[in-house]
Amino acid sequence: MTRGSSTDEGALFWKRIFSASAYALASFAITVVNKTVLTNYGCPASILGIGQMVATIVVLFGAKKIRLVTFPSLEIATFGKIFPLPIIYMGNMLTGLGGTKELSLPMFTVLRRFSILMTMILELYILAVKPNFSVQFSVYTMIIGAIVAASNDIAFNLHGYVYVLLNDFFTATNGVYMKKKLDSKELGKYGLLYYNSLFMLIPALFFAFYIGDLDLAYNFPYWNDYLFLAQFFSSCIMGFLLSYSILMCTYYNSALTTTIIGCLKNICITYLGMVIGGDYIFSWINFIGLNVSVLGSLIYTYVTFRKKDEVAYTALPSQGGKVANVV
Repeated sequence: MTRGSSTDEGALFWKRIFSASAYALASFAITVVNKTVLTNYGCPASILGIGQMVATIVVLFGAKKIRLVTFPSLEIATFGKIFPLPIIYMGNMLTGLGGTKELSLPMFTVLRRFSILMTMILELYILAVKPNFSVQFSVYTMIIGAIVAASNDIAFNLHGYVYVLLNDFFTATNGVYMKKKLDSKELGKYGLLYYNSLFMLIPALFFAFYIGDLDLAYNFPYWNDYLFLAQFFSSCIMGFLLSYSILMCTYYNSALTTTIIGCLKNICITYLGMVIGGDYIFSWINFIGLNVSVLGSLIYTYVTFRKKDEVAYTALPSQGGKVANVV
């Protein structure tokens, strides 16, 4: 191995670490702020989602105008290049906000771990990528813990469970298809973010009108509350930062790594959520399940980032795949 190639590998390794850490930080911050905005203030979830879409569009459009970023201009073929990401993006955002509102943070975070199993399955069939035994073991440990915790959830909320499981599906499909679109390099990372939000803004407005959230927003009592406005606009900006960090983490790592890093940051949220929001009800079986799932997250982090030259994911040559992640 030449010195230049060794330096490049070292730089790539740190980019992987930095992108994963940035995603974890952004995801943690927005989850806490969203919980306050949605639960404590009762803000309609679709309105917050629309705010995050608008923030992404405005920030990227302005950045392109002053030439900080570049991405292709809108064409007739643009929607075909990005499809089905906009639909997945809106489903992911709205179900995630709905689940955050309906469930306590500990149960929301533990049920989010089912997205890892879904991502692993989708990577196998869509990207032809198969994780090794250590990765599979850590994933199954998380899932077992999630099942144990859910089996004794005293504050069970059916709507919340449906929201989160749908959010798991959208998260898994979003990660895998985003990795595929990034590899094609047709729109670039900024183009993916911009057109994701642009194409789904009008459908999101129609959806909010259909379910009555626009009327709720019009009569919402906290629009003159500066503390609420600060948190609402912070959430909108963090929505853009979260989308960008997800994209970069997926680009430098893999869809499965991005999904599990998102669940790893939930270690902090799991325990802080027992006091944030005020809707967690303690039971020993539930608490043990939460900790087993957290342990699985820690195992995955160790086996993924312990060595740069170990292969955590292998391709399936018979399916025309390629090595997706070398750690």
